[in-house]
Amino acid sequence: MSLIRVGIYADAGTSADITPVLLALAKHPEVVVERVWAREIRDGKLDTYDLVVFPGGSGGGEGKALGPEGRDKVREFVRRGRGYVGICAGAYLASCDYPWSLNLLNAKVLDKQHWARGNGMVSMALTPEGKGILGRTDDSLRIAYRQGPLLAPAGRRELPAYTELARYTSEVALKGAPKGVMPGTTAVAAGEFGKGRVVCFSPHPEKTKGLEDLLLAAIAWIRAATPPPAFAPRP
Repeated sequence: MSLIRVGIYADAGTSADITPVLLALAKHPEVVVERVWAREIRDGKLDTYDLVVFPGGSGGGEGKALGPEGRDKVREFVRRGRGYVGICAGAYLASCDYPWSLNLLNAKVLDKQHWARGNGMVSMALTPEGKGILGRTDDSLRIAYRQGPLLAPAGRRELPAYTELARYTSEVALKGAPKGVMPGTTAVAAGEFGKGRVVCFSPHPEKTKGLEDLLLAAIAWIRAATPPPAFAPRP
C-alpha cells in the first residue's frame, strides 16, 4: 500500500477546530496527515508532502498569513506536480478573485458582497464527471454549507478551464443575501495547474455524515494521471 502524505494548513485563518478534516482523513490508513504552518510553508516544508489541504475558516486570513512568499511556495508546489484540496475558505483561496488569491483554479466568486450569506444544509447535483471523480452514483446530495464561495468560470487565458463536479440546486440566502443567486453556481470544481491538480469544495463534506469520503476521492483523483475534461458552460 502506497502512503499518501498530506499536509493540512493549521495556522492563522483556519476555523477554530479542524478536527472534522483530520477525522475524515484518519479513517484511511493509506493517508498520513500532518499539520503544517505558514512559516513552515515559506521554509519549503511542502516538499515533504504529496498534497496540501486548506480547510475552512477565512480565505483572506489564510492567504494573508501565507504572505506573498508562502503563496508562491504553494503555487510552485502544485505546478511541479503535487496537489491542492480547498474546502470553503480554501476554495476562496484557490480562486483568481482576490489580492491574496493563489490563482490555482480558473474561477471567480459571484456575489462577493454577500459572501457571509449564512449556514445550512443545501442540495447539489453531481455532473457525470463529478460522479466519476468523486465515486458516487447519486444524482443529488445534501451537504453542509458554511458561507463557501459561489464559483463560476473566470475565463483566464493563462489557466485551463476547470471541470464542474457539482452545482448547487438549492440555496442559503440569509443576512441580506439576495435569493436566486446560489442555485446553478459551481459547488465542487476540479482543475489542473502546471503538472499538478486542484479540487475545491465550496461546501463541507467533512462536516456532512456519509460524505466524508468525498475528500479521499478528491485525493485519489489528484494522485491519478488522467486529466478531466474541460468545463463546458451550461446553455
